Formats: sequence, structure tokens, C-alpha cells
Amino acid sequence: MWSKYVVVGQYIPLDSLIHRLDPRVKILFSGVMIVDLFIVQHWSAFLLLGGLILAFAAIAKIPAAYLMKSLKPILFLLMFTLILHLFFTPGETLWEYGIIRISRDGLFRGLFIMIRLCLLILSTALLTLTTSPVELTDGMEYLLSPLKRWRFPAHELAMMMTIAIRFIPTLLEEADRIMKAQMARGMDFESGNLLKRARNLIPLLVPLFINAFKRADELAIAMESRCYRGGEGRSRLRALVLLRHDYLFMAFSFSFIALVTVITLLIL
Repeated sequence: MWSKYVVVGQYIPLDSLIHRLDPRVKILFSGVMIVDLFIVQHWSAFLLLGGLILAFAAIAKIPAAYLMKSLKPILFLLMFTLILHLFFTPGETLWEYGIIRISRDGLFRGLFIMIRLCLLILSTALLTLTTSPVELTDGMEYLLSPLKRWRFPAHELAMMMTIAIRFIPTLLEEADRIMKAQMARGMDFESGNLLKRARNLIPLLVPLFINAFKRADELAIAMESRCYRGGEGRSRLRALVLLRHDYLFMAFSFSFIALVTVITLLIL
């Protein structure tokens, strides 16, 4: 039930220009996009940046509807954000009933934050959908490698981040399986007040945590049995090399983002 709505953490192996890009380029693009989404303060910037993300998704042969599925798990967070801004932001009154008041500024501010969160999720989902776990680990380690001179565990950190991302859909599938098993035994997860629903989640969370620890232990045993000893002296089957299409992608995407940022800042 939950796993089919979660796109972040999944990888779709397709043959496209976006898939063939160096993982460092895609990680840098996602990082720059996320930072820029917090810098720009204009609706037109969101429209252009969102169009860029959807254009790259189309080049990657990923349907926009499938990419939008990544927003479903955070619908509650989006609605909660909108409601908070609607009722607690001062400004011109749009509607009022007793002590309840909705302001125009709250409506626009809430929608603005919602769109920003949506673009953040879409940008991250596009990265994981087009980059395999091995490429993601290698890309992160290359980008963090300058910190190794200060004994920073770049390989270990990249490996942990990649495993955490890739385990998201696995844990959700596990949660679905446990929930269906509990519902078959008569457990009701959908009725009752908030406290009752939270209490009903205990039979779900306990076996989920136990299975998560069991999977982590099995993964550690499998890595040790293959003589995995971290990044020290570790070689790679395929070295990362930036090619012509990587430079062209960076030149176009970073120039586009910079241009959008400058124009929208000048408009304000």
C-alpha cells in the first residue's frame, strides 16, 4: 500500500542520456537545485525550475505521472504546512468565522512553501530513479574525497547514505506485508481517533524494527564474507570520467539555474 507510492530510493534501469550521465554531475545538479529552491522567492522561478526537472524526466524516459507519485507520501505534510500558514499568518483577511481567520498572505505563503517542497522531492526522486546504487556511492565518495586528507570517512559515509536511501522502498514493502498480515488477524488501522490509531501501530512497528535489524545484520555478514573492509585501498571496476555530454549538461543546467535566479532576484 505504501511502497507503490514511494519513488525516492528506487532505480529504473533505462537507456537515456540522463542515465548515462556521470553520477557526480547528477548529484551536483540536485544539490545546486535544492540550494537554489531556497534562494529564489518568486513564482516564475518555481515554474521554470519545475519545467527543467520535468524536461529532464522526459529525457530520462520517466513518465511525469510516475515521478509525481513521489509526492503522495508527503501529502499530509503539504496539507499541514498549508493549514498552518492559512490560519497563523497575519495579513489581509479573505474569510473569517468567529476566531478563525484566513489571510491572503497565509494562502499565498502556504502554497509557495508547498510548491518548494514538491520541487525538492521531485529533484531528489529524479536523481535516485536515474542513478544505480553503485554509481551513487561512487559519485558521493568522489565528491567527498577531498575531505579524506582530514581523515574524513568519505567512503563509509557514502556507503551508509546509499544503503539508507536504497532501503526505503524495502522497508515500506516490509511494512505493507506486516500490515496485511495484521489486518488478516483482525487488526484495524483505519478507524478510531488519533490516539487509538497510534496505539494500533505498535503491532506494526515492533516486527518492522526487528526485521530491519535482522536485514542490517544479514547485510553486514554478507559484506564481511566478501572481505569488505571499507574504502582503504579499495579499487573500482569502472573509474568515473567526465565526458563531453557531462560538460554540456553541466553548462546548460547550471547556466539555466543561474539565469533564472538572477532574473527573479532582479524582478524582486
